Amino acid sequence: MKDNSSKQILLSVLGVAILVVAVVGVSFAAFSYSKTGEKVNTITTGSIVMSYNETTNGINLVNALPMSDDDGIALSGMEEDNEQYFDFNVSATITGDTTINYIITATKEGDSDIPDSGIKVYLTNMDADADSQILAPTLVSALETTDATDTTNTGAPQDQYKLHEDTFTTSLTRKYRLRMWIDENYSNLGTSGTYKLRVNVYGAAAA
Repeated sequence: MKDNSSKQILLSVLGVAILVVAVVGVSFAAFSYSKTGEKVNTITTGSIVMSYNETTNGINLVNALPMSDDDGIALSGMEEDNEQYFDFNVSATITGDTTINYIITATKEGDSDIPDSGIKVYLTNMDADADSQILAPTLVSALETTDATDTTNTGAPQDQYKLHEDTFTTSLTRKYRLRMWIDENYSNLGTSGTYKLRVNVYGAAAA
């Protein structure tokens, strides 16, 4: 009777052990199977950088005289204290398959005493020295300003003047030139006048 009880206990223990092994085996098999079917994640990265050779990222007009659009478009150097144009590069470094939205904006410095309605800007692409028009001569006061959509798409703060929007899909450098002058129709210029415009670039990966 004792032997039969011992055998039953032994069989019960063996049965439990076999069940545990079976459950562990099934769990491991299920885990292995689920991992086998997983999709490999592809990580895409990108960055965007603005670079320039000047000491500041923009143009300063001091004691400048009004001029026509034709003369403004032809500006090609520096005259006394006035920087006639601002050259800058926008570069993207992209790894993987991604798109970077970017925007070129401008902000007026606080010590400017000429109104936005008296200043014109003109943006061109300088790749291979093309100097091809992107933004026609436009009064600063007529430029659109960034809003919440621009903040979402590019990370640009709101209420900055919009000069140009574009995208990068591969690593690349684009060259730009911004010219600025006092509009010939501005008649309230006194003995002196100052206007300072700063250029910014913002970018973000497309959603």
